[in-house]
Amino acid sequence: MFITIEGPEGSGKTSVMNAIVAKLLSEGYPIVRTREPGGTPIAEQIRNVILDKENILLDARAEALLYAASRRQHLVEKVWPALKDGKIVICDRYLDSSLAYQGGARGLGIKNVLKINLFATEGFLPNLTLLFDVDPKQGLARINKTANREINRLDLEKMTFHRKVRRTFLKLAQKEPSRFVIIDASKPFEEVVATTEAIIRRALA
Repeated sequence: MFITIEGPEGSGKTSVMNAIVAKLLSEGYPIVRTREPGGTPIAEQIRNVILDKENILLDARAEALLYAASRRQHLVEKVWPALKDGKIVICDRYLDSSLAYQGGARGLGIKNVLKINLFATEGFLPNLTLLFDVDPKQGLARINKTANREINRLDLEKMTFHRKVRRTFLKLAQKEPSRFVIIDASKPFEEVVATTEAIIRRALA
């Protein structure tokens, strides 16, 4: 099974995912935890280019193509081999992030970015996508309060950008209710963990 975790900046998805994966691994579930962009050495190198705060001249289309390239490498090297080996792959971000950030917020168009990514992924979609929904103001406030949290190029975008990201994510979830589950990420951490864990356990049952 391939499960993806999505959401705007500061939604807490990574912390929640880490807590749940640690618990499931302790119970013997064959889980591979990974992230995008990144997850493999080559894909991580592409991540560094995309998120480097110095790369202010990075063109929107080039950004979208770099994400797709990183995604392809990640699938070929890590995700597909793990799934073939019978593992459960839980990934922090995937194709839907490109649709929300580059397609929606950057204004490239969801259809255009989807086309790039369907080519890169050969149309491979997750079995389940958990969307951690939170107001951008709350999410960015969390980032500013979190010590040692990586502040990347996307975190520094204007509030209008982050609002577009959220709107696009919700639009995607409404279009594919059979794949997406929306989680209220504004609630206390322990409550979000419990809700998310219950959803994942149902999917794995």
